[in-house]
Amino acid sequence: MHTDPTSSLPGRRAVLVGALTLGTGALLSPVLTPGAARAAGGPVVAGTDAWGARPASSPVTVLAGVPDKVIVHHTATANVTDYSQAAAFSLARAMQTYQMDTEHWIDTGQHFTVSRGAHITEGRHGSLATLLGGTQHVESAHCTGQNTVAIGIENEGTYSTVDPRSAQYAALVGLIVHVCRQYGLRAYQVYGHRDFNNTECPGDRLHALIPQLRADVAAQIGGDPAGPVWPVLAAGASGEKVRTLQHLLVQRGASLTVDGSFGPATRSAVTAFQTAVNAGVDGVAGNQTWSQAVAPLAQGASGSAVTAVQSQLVARGITVAVDGSFGPGTRAGVVSFQGSASLPADGVVDARTWSRLVA
Repeated sequence: MHTDPTSSLPGRRAVLVGALTLGTGALLSPVLTPGAARAAGGPVVAGTDAWGARPASSPVTVLAGVPDKVIVHHTATANVTDYSQAAAFSLARAMQTYQMDTEHWIDTGQHFTVSRGAHITEGRHGSLATLLGGTQHVESAHCTGQNTVAIGIENEGTYSTVDPRSAQYAALVGLIVHVCRQYGLRAYQVYGHRDFNNTECPGDRLHALIPQLRADVAAQIGGDPAGPVWPVLAAGASGEKVRTLQHLLVQRGASLTVDGSFGPATRSAVTAFQTAVNAGVDGVAGNQTWSQAVAPLAQGASGSAVTAVQSQLVARGITVAVDGSFGPGTRAGVVSFQGSASLPADGVVDARTWSRLVA
């Protein structure tokens, strides 16, 4: 059964009203997409009471603000042919038992599960209530480094060589559409587990469907489904991209000189960060490293990550003060850049804006 080897990183979470802080204080802004509506309806989800969940062994942490992404998993269990609701409920109980009794987690790790029969069950207690409210979410244990900022959805089965059943896939699309509407997320904020951690999950075939999944979600909520694309940086690289990487590592606690040169110290910092977030450890900054290192920034944020944004804007000919403080001037610069890059001009530096800055 698929599991996340560590439920969260020590010291990664501090809760504020409407925001999350990280590292040296940069803001993970839970800003809703402008004009996003929180739908009253949605798919049928069987709550923990319906499938007979045990109580959590400790209080579940409810986080202020909204998540910034959805992460798709597979359970790595058999591709069963019992598509009944009873089978879905049995799976939910089995997953909770394994994760609590073997992994010693406080509860089920993921927020929701989609069964082979297209039945949706709530995972961790409180996931459904906070989703319906649309302003909070619960801390989870499905993806190291992302458990305070992402909704985790398990899909029953193993999808390394086969695709999910069409009914199961349709239920997954419907659930993600509802999550996006409730939390104001965009279609490109849907990922697979292996985009962050060194894992086979969600299987080669399901992971290959992520672009289609984004497109199918976008067909219902609108917007460009194209996800972020990251450069690959290794020892010997230099320039503004390396400075951005170094600033992000400093934001995450590394002791590192930001000099734009990918030397031994930067490689060591990358390796240490990859180890901490359970990414592939090779000292090369690729998809997993960037995906884990960036976090949404909005007006009011401060720190080394903000300095990285400001330096990138200046490098692109946009005049802003490089002072590590995300004020109105920086917001205006971000809006200007987003407009030139054909991105939603909302002034929030999300993953896709980050990726275009370092492209």
